Amino acid sequence: MSRGIYITANDRVTEQAIALLNSIRFYDPETPVVLIPYDDQYHAVANTLNQFYGVQVYEDLEFIDRLSKKLHQCFGEKFFARPNQFRKQACWFGPFDEFVYIDTDVVVFEKIIDNTNYLAEYDFICSDYQHAGGITNVFTSRVIEDQIFTEDELTGIFNGGFWGSKKNLISEEDLYKTFAECAAHPEYFDFSQKTSDQPIINYMILKRLPRRFNIVRKPGKGPGNWAGSHHFVRQGDILVDPNLNQPLQYLHWAGIRMEPGCPYWDIWEHYRHLDGPEPAQPFVRKPEDPLWRKVVNQVKRAL
Repeated sequence: MSRGIYITANDRVTEQAIALLNSIRFYDPETPVVLIPYDDQYHAVANTLNQFYGVQVYEDLEFIDRLSKKLHQCFGEKFFARPNQFRKQACWFGPFDEFVYIDTDVVVFEKIIDNTNYLAEYDFICSDYQHAGGITNVFTSRVIEDQIFTEDELTGIFNGGFWGSKKNLISEEDLYKTFAECAAHPEYFDFSQKTSDQPIINYMILKRLPRRFNIVRKPGKGPGNWAGSHHFVRQGDILVDPNLNQPLQYLHWAGIRMEPGCPYWDIWEHYRHLDGPEPAQPFVRKPEDPLWRKVVNQVKRAL
């Protein structure tokens, strides 16, 4: 049985992809990693990741393009802020029998592929506390009012930046049918923070894969992983959750601009410079918007 890791990236996120791969290879030099191109501007990052880490590009690029276009066309060309995020759904049809998918704004602190051991008992795994914040960024209250999901079922929501499953558990037909169902009821989904794939994929997994396991619900609980949580403590090359006295599995900068001064920037810099090529250019912190622009942006968001 083959096991592997999928990532999505383009040339714009080369630095993040290098940091992620440095962390993966530090704990695991062997597990194969496949790159799903985020768009057509991926050749530079693909060459770098192949040269230094042995990353291979997903073989059937025509399939990825056709799949992602057909999926987001269900909602209309301009509905999603980042429709290319749906390319990651090619994971279901790639070379690995069991896999984990990881966003590039992540660094890992363990041999992350070992989490596929849970797939001996379950069909889908995740490891986060997305559910602790309620259904925000995934669903609206309409899914409860219309009895689409029970409140208990909604405790199964997850963050789309890290998850794992098995090849072909979701078919192309499942994907298209799910998107058609969702397109008929956009009022069920919370896209207010410009999420794209996360609400739809949560709907699909909750509807179609009942054997799910969130690793943070293991006996004794698991640590968090969001970089917006400020209580983690650095111990050497890793972060520890002092509330549980456990090392984090990974750290995810979801929704956070990755730049000098952001949370746990020292950890990201450590893994970025651990190995691989020198940075193409140094990170420069983006100047803060003047007060008048902040006010204008707040008004726009309220409209």
